[in-house]
Amino acid sequence: MGLGPRSPHQAGRRFPAGGKRGRGAKGSGRPPAGRQRPPCPPPDGRSEPAPDAYPHLSPEALGYFRRALSALKEAPETGEERELMVHNILKEVEAQALALATNRTGSEMLQELLGFSPLKSLCRVWAALRSDLRFVACHRCGVHVLQSALLQLPRLLGSPAEEEEEEEEEGKDGPLETLEELVLGLAAEVCGDFLFYCGDTHGSFVVRTLLQVLGGTLLESDRARHRGSQSPEAQRAPTRECKPTDFEVPETFLNCLQDVSSCFLKDIAVFITDKISSFCLQVALQILHRKRPQCCAHLCNAVIGYLSSRNSSADGSPLLLFLRDQTSSRLLEQVLLVSEPPRLQSLFEDHFRGQLQTLAAHPIANFPLQRLLDAITTPELAFHCAEPSSRQVACVPLFAALMAYEVYYGLAEEEGAVPAEHQVEMATARDLGEVTVLGSLLLQHLLHFSSPGLILRSLGALTGPQLLALAQSPAGSHVVDAVLTSPSVTRKQRRHALKTLKGQYVALACSRHGSRVLDAIWSGAALGARKEIAAELGERNQELIRDTFGHHVARNVALTTFLKRREAWEQQQGAVAKRRRALNSVLED
Repeated sequence: MGLGPRSPHQAGRRFPAGGKRGRGAKGSGRPPAGRQRPPCPPPDGRSEPAPDAYPHLSPEALGYFRRALSALKEAPETGEERELMVHNILKEVEAQALALATNRTGSEMLQELLGFSPLKSLCRVWAALRSDLRFVACHRCGVHVLQSALLQLPRLLGSPAEEEEEEEEEGKDGPLETLEELVLGLAAEVCGDFLFYCGDTHGSFVVRTLLQVLGGTLLESDRARHRGSQSPEAQRAPTRECKPTDFEVPETFLNCLQDVSSCFLKDIAVFITDKISSFCLQVALQILHRKRPQCCAHLCNAVIGYLSSRNSSADGSPLLLFLRDQTSSRLLEQVLLVSEPPRLQSLFEDHFRGQLQTLAAHPIANFPLQRLLDAITTPELAFHCAEPSSRQVACVPLFAALMAYEVYYGLAEEEGAVPAEHQVEMATARDLGEVTVLGSLLLQHLLHFSSPGLILRSLGALTGPQLLALAQSPAGSHVVDAVLTSPSVTRKQRRHALKTLKGQYVALACSRHGSRVLDAIWSGAALGARKEIAAELGERNQELIRDTFGHHVARNVALTTFLKRREAWEQQQGAVAKRRRALNSVLED
């Protein structure tokens, strides 16, 4: 997924001896092309070879591959000549795969070449790198080659085998493995040292891409990188911005995905608290949510169970401590996004209840709180206003203030007691509570549901002063904007929801945010509604003209013309309405 740390500078785990990253020392005597000695795995108990023991790419070889790639790009897109050219170039690649993969320029060229590679050629290159898999996966250049090889699977899985000469079916270590076998072998290698790969700055990218390939789901940022983006920003796309694309994979991949994912459970504390390792768990949750929901739920339960078992914070659930931590809070964002409604309900009851305003004001904890609001699928979830049904009419002020029903209205209800019915007199006598930013976002989100009737009925139940306070609020004014712009809200529903603003237009016009709302209402109003608004504003024309914001509204409404030359005003507004209808017709076409 290319999900990276929030900070641009990350310190990965140190490599074992011989696993250092960087270019070889000057004057190290790089062997010419074709004469590299393949590195041998170190015997047990001995350190790995020093970096100079690995092959380096000679300037001559680098020049050859640069010219070959350029010629390949200029060749016809199809035909026997191109196929032969690809075959010959990749045969040379196979002989120098490790040197190419660990050279900065060579790595970039190899990634491009893999994009042209047929099935068997890719398998040969992959097999050539296999004996040095750990070194390549954790190398700053090699990691991109492995990622690129993995990202060829949607293109190559299921493609027919090529008809080649029999002697070419043998690799240097025996029969050539299939692409499926190579991927499963990589998964086995990763599982064998799971903490190391997930915790390494570069190796974790291989783990994340492997999880996506095993699940047959590519996330947006990885597809972008496969198309050529290698910028750090592209590799740090936030979890919530990823748009998955599915492709067919064999059942063995999905079974392997489940096996790999079980490795997270063995050291769950590390994957929650280590910022590099945590990214791998976040990707796993996204993929499992789509392909193995039960396994995803099991991992989520393990995360919540571990966090809930820590020492309690002074102000409530121990989970609150982790919501304020930069690393674990990001993981919790993903847990909330993939959790089912019953799980969200229990999380709210056990950990979020009574803490919404505190979390909303925290610079880190507000992010997972936003994910909780994003994950809400029904307006009734979580605020104690679903039962009894009479309470549902109070949902807008509760959502806006991020308060449960009892807290908002100051009721003292004993635990286990039957919730009291909603008292209309009590609700109308109370001023509207403070509208929070996250509460406003929640209401805007709900107003774009396919059936926002519950929210609209609650808005219609607000008194004129309460609806005025909402429209005058910096955050609340955007809720009214959502009423006016949501495709789910009909014209009749808009009129009903905002009807109590009648009689409040002057106060609305004379406030910073309210005047903007009134302008938006005016823009969408029919001629009859415009007459009503202008008539109400005209009764206090002088007050409007003297006000900082009101005089702009008076000019927009053409109030002076309305008061002195009504017929001309009506003709002018009729012409405006006609132009607007014509424009809407063009836009709809």
